[in-house]
Formats: sequence, C-alpha cells, structure tokens
Amino acid sequence: MEVTHIFSGNALGALDKEGRVRLPPFILREMARHEGGGRLLLGVHEKDPCLTGYGSALRPRLEAELERRRLRDEALGRPPDEHHARARRTFGLVEEASYDEGGRITLPAFARRRGGLGRTILFIGAGSHFEIWDASLAMAEGDDELRLVAEYRLGGGARPFEEEEEER
Repeated sequence: MEVTHIFSGNALGALDKEGRVRLPPFILREMARHEGGGRLLLGVHEKDPCLTGYGSALRPRLEAELERRRLRDEALGRPPDEHHARARRTFGLVEEASYDEGGRITLPAFARRRGGLGRTILFIGAGSHFEIWDASLAMAEGDDELRLVAEYRLGGGARPFEEEEEER
C-alpha cells in the first residue's frame, strides 16, 4: 500500500498550560498536501515513550499492517494477546485533534499525559507519521541519533520555531 505522507524533519515546540502548540512547517506542509480539514490523529507509540501523529489517510495502511502482523503471529503459534494489545494501541488509544489555519493545535489532555509531555516538546518526522516527544525524555531515553537532535535543539542550537518566526 502506498504511503500518503512523508513527514521529514524535526523541530522544537513550546507547549502552553492548556496544551496548545504550533505544529512545525514540515508537518503542516504534508497535511496540506494530502489531508485538508485541519485534523490529526494522535496515538501512543508502540514501544517508545512518545506520541505518534498522522493523517486519517493512514488508517487503511494501519489496518493492513495490523492484519499482516496478526497472521504472522498466528502462523508462529503466538497467542492473540499481542494482537489485541496492538489493535487497542493502534485504534483505541487514538484521539483526533484539530488545528487552525495558523497551525495551532491543542493536544488532548490524555495524549499529553500518556506521552509524558512537559512544556518543551520535540517533533520528529518518521515517514508515514511523526513523533511528539517530551524534549528532556528524548535526551534521556531516545536512541543515539534522537538524543543528538534533542541535545542540539535544547542546547541553544535552535529555539522553538514559533520564536524564530516571530522575530522575522
């Protein structure tokens, strides 16, 4: 099945007390190109302590991948528990969120809590989806490359993109 989005890039964002943040340009460009409607789906990552975000066009691909993995597990004689947990994570622990014309979105409270998000978040492109990390958590628990990006962004190498755009 064809990938409809290719989220590529990274950016630091500032989450306010109400859970609002401006989506970075690399996400907004892809959403404008393929989705429209100003809505994102946000879920929990399969293994990492972060959120994943994607457009609704990805749903059929997720369902096909879920079924492929179910059949593989069945052929290997694995109990269906993993499949059910994966299905809940993929479709049950997902929330929709709207963003406005300026790209501002309010991340749902459950999603923020589930992702352990604080005030500074890191957006990471991951192909068909993007990840939303608490920036400090990305430095502490991410892989080597993710830690390098978080360290650069948090170390003053780049400010949240909202601040950069306001100065222009």
